[in-house]
Amino acid sequence: MPTYQPPLRDMQFVMNEVLDLPAKLRELPVHAELDSDTIAAILEEGGKFAAEVLLPLNPVGDRQGCKLNTSTHEVTTPDGFKQAFEQYVQGGWPSLSCDPAYGGQGLPLVVNQCFYEMLNSANQAWTMYPGLTHGAYECLHAHGSDAQKQLYLPKLTSGEWTGTMCLTEAHCGTDLGLLRTKAEPLPDGSYALTGNKIFISAGEHDFVSNIVHLVLARLPDAPQGSKGISLFVVPKYVVHADGTLGERNRIHCGGLEHKMGIHGNATCQMVLDGAIGTLVGQPHKGLAAMFVMMNAARIGVGMQSLGLTEVAYQNALAYAKERIQSRSLSGVKQPSQPADGILVHPDVRKMLLTAKAYAEGGRALNLYCALLIDQELNHPNEAVRQQAADMVAMLTPIVKAFITDNGWIATSSCMQVLGGHGFISEWGMEQFVRDARINMIYEGTNTIQSLDLLGRKVLGNQGETLKKFGQMIAELVAAESGHEEMAPFIQPLAKLAQQMTSFTGEIGMKAMANADEVGAAAVDYLRVAGHLVFGYFWARMAQVALQQISAGSNDPFYKAKVQTARFYFSRLFPETASLMLTARSGSEVLMDTDAVFA
Repeated sequence: MPTYQPPLRDMQFVMNEVLDLPAKLRELPVHAELDSDTIAAILEEGGKFAAEVLLPLNPVGDRQGCKLNTSTHEVTTPDGFKQAFEQYVQGGWPSLSCDPAYGGQGLPLVVNQCFYEMLNSANQAWTMYPGLTHGAYECLHAHGSDAQKQLYLPKLTSGEWTGTMCLTEAHCGTDLGLLRTKAEPLPDGSYALTGNKIFISAGEHDFVSNIVHLVLARLPDAPQGSKGISLFVVPKYVVHADGTLGERNRIHCGGLEHKMGIHGNATCQMVLDGAIGTLVGQPHKGLAAMFVMMNAARIGVGMQSLGLTEVAYQNALAYAKERIQSRSLSGVKQPSQPADGILVHPDVRKMLLTAKAYAEGGRALNLYCALLIDQELNHPNEAVRQQAADMVAMLTPIVKAFITDNGWIATSSCMQVLGGHGFISEWGMEQFVRDARINMIYEGTNTIQSLDLLGRKVLGNQGETLKKFGQMIAELVAAESGHEEMAPFIQPLAKLAQQMTSFTGEIGMKAMANADEVGAAAVDYLRVAGHLVFGYFWARMAQVALQQISAGSNDPFYKAKVQTARFYFSRLFPETASLMLTARSGSEVLMDTDAVFA
């Protein structure tokens, strides 16, 4: 069975030494008193829960899956899942970063994100249940009425109830403007919803007494397309005004999806047959309200693949340290053994370093985005709040798409390190690969994220936010331009930052004549942008590590950080050159192909 050691040292490095989290939190009145030692203690306990409670259940959930009773429409989760959720609730973990007004602990989101990374490493399928609940909490916190907040938020915060997001229908995935679920107004001000939803993660399960569904539907007078979508809160059991549960609502699980991975999560087909719901926010403005949950989910999906990348790396490295096979090409390294350990082989190291570089780069980016959200929500300066909001909006599609693409690459590489054993289920590595594959698809496929980045977040505002990130790079380059040991990191980063301006402008000009140019370039463009962002954080991490070494530190952690940075810039970062070539090749080679598909 796989093992897992929470990467607490690296989390502390990113938070305290790279992001200077203690100083940033002091700027936020609501978090000004929180210190690093408290955060470290919380994450140490969270890591124990992940490694000791959730990790052993991961293969159990994969083998057993969820079971639907077609007579009662109730879903039973794998052995131990419900009990683990009870421990999670007893530990107070659901309330970690929730509003104290509704029973939350009010901790920064950056702490919650560290915790969720560990949960995802241990058991992604299980973690999706509380993860979606937190998304529902955030949506209602931002857009719910006072009555809805008082009714639902305390129970979601405590973990007494869980939540979902019900968007997708069989005939429409990301194109939610095509959805058909109807909401008919009732005399008492509520609505009766009728329709069918698919791919609803955690849509039905046995963890709690009530499940709060956030459902997109159309009112009778709704205009066509995405401008005619409203959002409703539809509980599994009707909730009375005093918070007690009433009759079973007319929403149920009609079937479970049979999937490649995440078997321990109930992915449901949900049937609404006159289910009673209440409107969230304004009529026809539901998509904007739901985007609070969707954007949180997109960052959460990036965290899922980050978690899988980390745990896959740890297990591949452990295997490589024990496995002997063949001799080193440069001469025998372990003469007392019949063969050398596979760590002597350059390509094995390349696969391991790829996973390590993508894990640690992804951690830095994810925690930076979490800090931006904390600033957006809590900073007393409006200009800082807006700047943080703009930056996290641009980075969200990169977090979702780049980190999940990297997760697929990394888990596949780690499976390769194990050779034939990687393909065997008892080692657990092939589960990481299968679980990782969904993350590139849901919450908006990675192509959709790429179109969002290039079309809306970059070209849509004339690259203003991208330029601000470029300013961060320019400041780092200026500060380190005279330091020879930083040249391997600063020089390629500075070069790409310069190229990005002309690269973006060229695609933008071509798109003015033919919009398909955006679609043809977008996926490659996002990957280039992803490396630009990762490159910045890897240069920052190398900067901090070199400063510590120069100051006399003998901690091997810093030496390893510099070596990984050197690998990243030498072996992974150069892919940007070929990506810019293929992005510039244009749309004609893709679209002028009717004969191929005839």
